[in-house]
Amino acid sequence: MSKSRGRNGMLGVGGQRRNLSRSELRGGKAQAADTDAAKAAEKKKDLLRKMRERNERRTTANDE
Repeated sequence: MSKSRGRNGMLGVGGQRRNLSRSELRGGKAQAADTDAAKAAEKKKDLLRKMRERNERRTTANDE
């Protein structure tokens, strides 16, 4: 059976743990995640708008 080599040698656990700052512990990075989510939502709205416009053009072209 293998022994753990030192305090940070956590074999079989998935690697070393990451040290977190106090601001990260209190959710300091959540603001960046919110802006990424807002950008993703904006892209999705834009994509849906483009798809609807394309669909409307196809249906009007088929009706004529």
